[in-house]
Amino acid sequence: MISPLNERERLRHKRRNRIQSLLLIGGMGALLAACGWIVAGGEAVAWALFAGGISLLFTPYVSPWLTLRMYGALPIRPHEMPTLFQALALISDRAGLSQPPALFYVPSRMMTAFATGTQSEAAIAVTDGLLRHLTLRELAGVLAHEVSHIRNNDLWIMTLADVINRVTAAMSLAGVILLLASLPVLLVEGNAVLWLLVILLVFAPTLASLLQLALSRTREYDADLDAAGLTGDPLGLASALAKLERYEGGLLETLFLPGRRIPHPSLLRTHPDTRKRIERLLALRVGPTEQEFDPSPVILPSRLDPPHRRPHWHPTGLWY
Repeated sequence: MISPLNERERLRHKRRNRIQSLLLIGGMGALLAACGWIVAGGEAVAWALFAGGISLLFTPYVSPWLTLRMYGALPIRPHEMPTLFQALALISDRAGLSQPPALFYVPSRMMTAFATGTQSEAAIAVTDGLLRHLTLRELAGVLAHEVSHIRNNDLWIMTLADVINRVTAAMSLAGVILLLASLPVLLVEGNAVLWLLVILLVFAPTLASLLQLALSRTREYDADLDAAGLTGDPLGLASALAKLERYEGGLLETLFLPGRRIPHPSLLRTHPDTRKRIERLLALRVGPTEQEFDPSPVILPSRLDPPHRRPHWHPTGLWY
């Protein structure tokens, strides 16, 4: 049985997140339309929408296994980590998914997890660092967070935002090139240059990127709230986030900024501030929380934990 949550508080945050998401996507669409209109009027807007539609039509069909192969991910078998698979199956059932996502191991010391694919063909990858440092209770919160992304179609939403961002950047570049080519003629003929529109054209890609980052942070907040609803245990995810925050920065912080966090400008974050995420999760508590998931650490199967195959960094930026 799921522990009681402050459902009123959770729904209030979800409504706000939904409104913010709609406004941000609408703002990105309006920015794209403005760039198209500046470049070539209404016809360019129509072409931009057509290009975006074609991109969205094919992007969801890119197999998640291609992404997983890039990171050297290995499939985890149910008999190797049965308790983790039981937790994932329970969370997926509560989320209304037709089947649990496939679970993969990424040989990286970074503490992170990510979801890829669609609702019908989804996968969740967890890193070596995450499995070694989190308890099953904390891992359940992280898995619920990723399952929420899958259920809410956040992968598609962020793909939509990325497509709009890329088309906006292309429109901006085309507009700047056309402006530079025609500027001498405009000056010779004495035609007025609408510099406000020129400024909008130049800074449109930056504005679109900032809106995309803001949308990503909003979807992360929403996934946190849904994860708490799926597990009935906001403390599990909050504890996992606190550990991730504690290990973030690692060597660089230890050497150069001991006792301090490495600053990240809030506008340039893909994820919200961890402290705010934890505060929102703690606000959902109503009385004592039942520990439905085992708080003991997870034991990696020997196939994924040979002494000679500890993950190490590669010049490509990936881990092996």
